[in-house]
Amino acid sequence: MKPRPPVTELSEEEQIFRDSVREFAEEVVRPRVAEMEADRKQPADLLAKLFEMGLMGIEIPEAYGGAGASFFMSILAIEELSRVDPALAIPVDVQNTLVINQFLKYGSEDQKQRYLPRIARDTVSSYALSEAGSGSDAFALACAAVPDGDDYRLSGRKLWISNAAEAGIFIVFANADPAAGYRGITAFIVERDMPGFQVGRKEDKLGVRASSTCELILEDVRVPRANVLGAVGQGYKIAIQTLNEGRIGIGAQMLGLARGALEGALAYSKERKAFGQPIGEFQAVQHLLAECATDIETVRLHVYNAARLRELGRSCLREGAMAKLVASRVAESVASRALDVYGGLGVTSECPAEKYLRDAKVAQIYEGTTFMQLNTIAKSLQKDGL
Repeated sequence: MKPRPPVTELSEEEQIFRDSVREFAEEVVRPRVAEMEADRKQPADLLAKLFEMGLMGIEIPEAYGGAGASFFMSILAIEELSRVDPALAIPVDVQNTLVINQFLKYGSEDQKQRYLPRIARDTVSSYALSEAGSGSDAFALACAAVPDGDDYRLSGRKLWISNAAEAGIFIVFANADPAAGYRGITAFIVERDMPGFQVGRKEDKLGVRASSTCELILEDVRVPRANVLGAVGQGYKIAIQTLNEGRIGIGAQMLGLARGALEGALAYSKERKAFGQPIGEFQAVQHLLAECATDIETVRLHVYNAARLRELGRSCLREGAMAKLVASRVAESVASRALDVYGGLGVTSECPAEKYLRDAKVAQIYEGTTFMQLNTIAKSLQKDGL
């Protein structure tokens, strides 16, 4: 029997793809990170570059204008971009692991023909589930969808929606039958220019500041029945499955962030001198860096394993939750320890570790909090054992 290759082993095609994204991140993105952080937005020309490179439609089949590549390549792209700037990785993550994922699994042929070419070519997309009273309790939705002839009329508000400022296409979850509870939740394809749809204020966040996070306001937005994604009442199933896989993308974000933080601290430890020698020659600093490197490799195994399982069409519910749980904790821990290596410089805005630490915190919240991941893992253990 042929032995299984290591989970972290990449094919030649995957290596070439990863290296091209890494080169882009280093040469094009890194010089502009400070600018994006200060301006709290992503420049249109950089987003256009993401489309030109095919990074906004990685898994979209070539027949619809996409790259026709794999989910695992999406994970590699998110990791490499996050190593330089996690904020710029967010549109790539949301587009590939949430929106495109939903279209490929649940979209009709008509919907794929109408929307996937736009998403692959030049249109940012967004995933709108959360509301003021509906975060971890994702199905306590107040946003309503009222049938009206060949349309539905959507009314309500969404909060904390990533990519909202730039997006032209939104997957909006609303309840088409409140009496049925979560069984009435339905996913709708909403376009930015539909009358009654409005992107509200942009949040001023702790981290990933260049990534837009906004409120959505829907006031009697008429959405054709042809824009129901999947079946009416199937929205809860779509949301659960999509988020299960999307969490692998968050794991990749935090894997890249942790790598970036450690690489910076390692380089600094060779430059900064104290007591007549580089601080990297002190055993205490060496041990700190070694622990960070070991933790990062643990995250890599979790994230890549979950992504490979998804590629094989196997369940990755538990593995995706574990990947997000471990990655979000390690990212914060590594960024904090990296900041320690910089000493006093670490708490200033000119130090990259300071930004990595702020950027890391959100991963313990969005696409399912740490506590929700623990719940998912615990339920899986109760049902299936180890």
